[in-house]
Amino acid sequence: MPRTRSRAEALATAVALKPNEWGSDFRAQQPAASTPRTVAVLGGQCRWERRSLPESVLASLSRYSEIPAAGGKGELKVSAAVTVHKTVRDADEQLASTLEEPLRCREQQVRTDERIAKLISAATPYGQGNNTYSDDQVVEIGSYLTGNGEQTYSWYVTRIGTVTLAVSVKGAKGYSDAELGTFASRANVTMLDRVESELGGEN
Repeated sequence: MPRTRSRAEALATAVALKPNEWGSDFRAQQPAASTPRTVAVLGGQCRWERRSLPESVLASLSRYSEIPAAGGKGELKVSAAVTVHKTVRDADEQLASTLEEPLRCREQQVRTDERIAKLISAATPYGQGNNTYSDDQVVEIGSYLTGNGEQTYSWYVTRIGTVTLAVSVKGAKGYSDAELGTFASRANVTMLDRVESELGGEN
């Protein structure tokens, strides 16, 4: 596993999906990526914000993509994030926080005009359910709220060693839950494969 900031940043850059890697119809949102050397934090007012990396994190990168509204369909937004922690315990704590956040904040402000609500979460450690591919995974589902109404929201946070991967899909008019689930699962599998490929024999 990465032990230096430079190696961790290189891993995050290589693994986090770019727009075309989600599919040919995707393009970059604005902004296209998170501010360097920051991490997403759910603040005390249930508002998501970027803060400087804590001591426990070596690197973190989020990339934001979308399919523009067209042909009667709404604008579909997705994100792919990679966070490299110093220790397995630090990475475990991120998943524990993810699991607990819906209890603390049933409704969360993502951006000025975007909220997520009616949130529930569940954890699936390795060996339970269908999880044979990661050390642990937390799935959060709920509703995505904008001025255009209410859609499906899902967030998958997966851990391999000290690395956590996060995929979010914010539904839009004209997309079925099955389509949204396919986007999320493909992105998750692709990033998992990349982590294993990048790390090779590292431990």
